[in-house]
Amino acid sequence: MNRLMNKTAVITGAASGMGRATAELFAREGATVVVTDLNEELGSDVVAAITSKGGQARFWQLNVAREDDVARVYQEVGAEFGTIDILINCAGIIGVDKPTHELSEAEWDSLFAVDVKGVFFSTKHAVPYMIRQNAGSIVNFSSIYGLTGNEEFTAYHVAKGAVTMQTKQDAAVYGKYNIRVNSVHPSTVLTPLVEGIANAFPGGIVQYEKVNTANQSIRRLGVPLDVAYAVLYLASDESAWVTGVNLPIDGGFMAR
Repeated sequence: MNRLMNKTAVITGAASGMGRATAELFAREGATVVVTDLNEELGSDVVAAITSKGGQARFWQLNVAREDDVARVYQEVGAEFGTIDILINCAGIIGVDKPTHELSEAEWDSLFAVDVKGVFFSTKHAVPYMIRQNAGSIVNFSSIYGLTGNEEFTAYHVAKGAVTMQTKQDAAVYGKYNIRVNSVHPSTVLTPLVEGIANAFPGGIVQYEKVNTANQSIRRLGVPLDVAYAVLYLASDESAWVTGVNLPIDGGFMAR
């Protein structure tokens, strides 16, 4: 408890899945949580769940692909809470499953607008608060497919590779302000979206898990809290000497 006491944490894509798990965990650890998402109904549900247990949270509807929206929300957050101590860039989409030669410019741009520009815009507008207080932690959500390739979802993989590199670049640039920037790289995690896919898979979730963990050392699907606890460590002062790290949370996928 209290690992994030007196910290204000902004979490994008916090209405469901790993973002929600992170928001609820952060609140239990004492953070004031700024829940942001496009989905107002689900985002408000997260805030209600947090506050019903005595935590501190507030929702802002946010489209991370629009810089004017990001700038406005982060200005309002700063005015409300005084600063931004922690930024978790979780918002993302997977896009279409096409190889490079079949992708349209519109399909490429729509995915990069969220997965890459969203990280850029949020970092750009959170960093000035962190510079002023000479402290801060940013955690970007990438993927194991921001570290290695496979035969699916080309645009998504390239976008997550960009997030991987922005993590290292921002860590190099902002270290002089005591701002740490790290990324997490999950493999398949049983979010509500993945649950739907798994249940529709031939053989159901049992077969889906078998297929999707075949290259892992730990042969089970991840759950959102597996990732949230890693994010908590990177966001907290416990990782005060950790920056520029691209951390796989993958059941050993990248070890093989």
